[in-house]
Amino acid sequence: MIALGTGGIKPCVSSFRADQFDDTDPAERAKKGSYFKWFYFCINMGSFMSGTIIVWIQDNSGWGIGFAIPTISMALAIASFFAASDMYRFQKPGGSPLKRVCQVVVAAFPKRHAELPNDMSLLYEVDGQTSAIEGSRKLVHTNELGFLNRAAIVSSTDLKSASTDPWKLCTVTQVEELKILIRMFPIWATTIIFFAVYAQNSSLFVEQGMVLDKQVGSFNTPPASLSTFNVISVIIWVPLYDRILVPMARKFTGREKGFSELQRMGIGLVLSILAMVSAALVELKRLEIARSKGLIHEKADVPMSILWQIPQYFLVGAAEVFTVIGQLELFYDQGPDAMRSFCSAFAFLTGSMGSYVSSIILTLVSYITTQGGGPGWIPDNLNEGHLDRFFWLVAGISFVNLMVFIGCASRYRYKKAQ
Repeated sequence: MIALGTGGIKPCVSSFRADQFDDTDPAERAKKGSYFKWFYFCINMGSFMSGTIIVWIQDNSGWGIGFAIPTISMALAIASFFAASDMYRFQKPGGSPLKRVCQVVVAAFPKRHAELPNDMSLLYEVDGQTSAIEGSRKLVHTNELGFLNRAAIVSSTDLKSASTDPWKLCTVTQVEELKILIRMFPIWATTIIFFAVYAQNSSLFVEQGMVLDKQVGSFNTPPASLSTFNVISVIIWVPLYDRILVPMARKFTGREKGFSELQRMGIGLVLSILAMVSAALVELKRLEIARSKGLIHEKADVPMSILWQIPQYFLVGAAEVFTVIGQLELFYDQGPDAMRSFCSAFAFLTGSMGSYVSSIILTLVSYITTQGGGPGWIPDNLNEGHLDRFFWLVAGISFVNLMVFIGCASRYRYKKAQ
C-alpha cells in the first residue's frame, strides 16, 4: 500500500506543484527554479523525522503512538490539500500519453515509403496558437527521427476524409512529443546506474558497518542508523546549493539557474563515483587492520570506528541533491506540456530500476567469485572477502556510465515550444 501510494503521490505532486508557477512571469519562473530543490528538501526532512523522532517515540512510548503521529499528520495534510483547492492552477489533462505515442507510430508505419515535403510547414498542424492536445503548447518541428515525421504527412486519402483520424494523421506537436521522449530516454537510462550506487546506502554500506567498531563513546551505534547522515547531507546541501552555489555559478555561466539540469546531473554522477571510492578505501583500511590483528578467519568486528563511513554517506547525499533534483527538473521542464506527470513518474522509475540492477550485479559477483570453492568477494565473514573490490567495480561501472552520460548530454537537444 505504501508503494502504491508513493507511486501515485510523488510524480503527481512534484509536477502539480510546479504547475502553480507561471512561466511567463520572470519572478515566478525564478522561484520555480528553486522549487524542486526545496521539494526534495521536504521529502528528506520527513525521512529524517521518521528515522529519528518517530523511531525514538516508538521505542520509548509504544508503537501505537508512533504510528498515530504520521497517521494524524497525513490526515492534516489531506485536509490542507483540499482546503486550498480553490487557489490552485490546474493543468488541463491532455488525454493518455501512451495512446498518443502509439498513434504516431501507427500513423507513420503505412507512410514509411512516402517522401517528406521539402517545405516542412506542409506537415499537418492545427491552426491557431494552441495545439490539438488539451493543455499543451505547439512544439517546433525538428528534422531528426525522420521516420516519425511521416505520421504528419497529409496524404491524398487524408485530404478526402471529412475528419482527421489521429491513428492515420498526427499533428507536428504530437510527433514532437514522441521525439522528446526518445531524446530523454538515454539520459533516463544513465541515471539507473546512479540509483544502483544509491542502493548500497541501505545494503552493503550497512554490511560494512556491521564489522566495524560501533562503539562511539558510551553509545552503541546501529549500522543502519548511519544512513541518517545521507539525509543530513541532503538537508545541508539543498540550502547551500540554492543560496550559495547557484548565485556564484550564475555570475560565471550567466544562467538564471546557475547550472543547467544536465550539468547538475553530471556533477551528481561524479560525486556518486567518489562515494564508492570512499567506501572502497574504508574497506581496504578495514581489511588491513583485520590482517594485522589476525582476524581474517574470525567473524569479528575490526577495531576501526564506524564513523569512518560518514564521508561515503555524506557523498551519496550530495550526489542526490545534484542528480535527483536535476533529473526531476529536467523531466518536468523538457517533458511535453501534457506529459509532465508521466515524465515525472518515468524519472522516479529509475529508483526501482537501480535497485534491481544493484541486485543483479551483486548476484553475478557472488556467483562468479565463488567459483572454485573460494569465499568470494562478499562472504558471510567479510574479513575473508574483498568487499573493496565490489565497491571498485561499482565505481568503475559508474565511471563508464558517466562517460555515456556526457556523450548523451552533449548531443541532447532541448525542446522548443511556440
